[in-house]
Amino acid sequence: MTMSGRNRREWRIILWICLTSAVISAYFGYAVAPADDPPLMGAVQGVLTSLLIATPIAFFEVRRARIHSLAWMRGLPLAGYFLVKVVFYCVVIVAGLILSRLLMSIGNRQFVIFDPIFQNSLLFSLGMSVVGNLIIETGRLLGFGTLKNLLLGRYARPRSERRAFLLIDMKDSTGLAEKLGAIRFHELLNAFFRDIADAALECDAEIHKYVGDEAILTWPEGLALSGDDCLGCPFLARQNISRNAARYRDRFGAVPEFRAALHCGVIVAGEIGDVRREIAYVGDTLNVAARLLESSKALGHDVLVSADMLEHSRLPRDLQVEPLPTLTIRGRDAPLEIAALSLRADRHQG
Repeated sequence: MTMSGRNRREWRIILWICLTSAVISAYFGYAVAPADDPPLMGAVQGVLTSLLIATPIAFFEVRRARIHSLAWMRGLPLAGYFLVKVVFYCVVIVAGLILSRLLMSIGNRQFVIFDPIFQNSLLFSLGMSVVGNLIIETGRLLGFGTLKNLLLGRYARPRSERRAFLLIDMKDSTGLAEKLGAIRFHELLNAFFRDIADAALECDAEIHKYVGDEAILTWPEGLALSGDDCLGCPFLARQNISRNAARYRDRFGAVPEFRAALHCGVIVAGEIGDVRREIAYVGDTLNVAARLLESSKALGHDVLVSADMLEHSRLPRDLQVEPLPTLTIRGRDAPLEIAALSLRADRHQG
């Protein structure tokens, strides 16, 4: 069975957390080991303790949303949510420290002693857990790709680069919001964006941001144009929504639909903001993509793509292109050549 992009991403994050924790803990175990113990023994115990503690915590943090028995945590107030996590962390850390001591003492008749080394290990584990939790929660808020770029300072100074963009906008969002009310419409948006995120993960797209009922996905141009994932992404998102149609009808009485636009070109990327920082993409490319999305309703096609994008992309075999009249864009001298993308007729029948 093929693993989904979301699953691959989650297990990759868990693996990196465990490996990073093991390396740091090995050094800590080596540094605090008693002078009469072999130096390697302290490092081994550090790695063992790390695996016993970091693995369940990482699994809990990254995969919690998939564990149905923990769904009740989503409804907790912020204070209750953190209290539950603190209790879980403490139980795992203390149990992991004791178990690692027991395993390392097998054969030499040493018992678990709450000595200064144990106390230092407890403080170290708590500190590591707090830092790891902050990284995970910040990554969830900003996106792990954005967090990595901020930490590495990749966009500390604005830089020009070529990127492809996919803009996805929910149809009739105003009508749905009036029908469902603000809270249930927010739940609908969350489910809608989750299906889009699943498609993005399968297509190696970065979710740049959500703006109201619109999602902006992006790829470095080399990655976007080297395969057919970029052009196929909106149809994969539509397939995800269709697969969950019964669930949408049961919960919301409607299945969301969307329009999409694809375009590529040069943008300027850089950190922006003071009190809150983020990585912003600025330039004509995004403006053209937004204009293309606006035109999709008037032109009667749900997925539009620029000729520039088509020229440098590989068209998936199950898609067909319908050339459309050129589009005049304010502030742009030359009209934009565009086309509509759709599934082939034989694919619809299948």
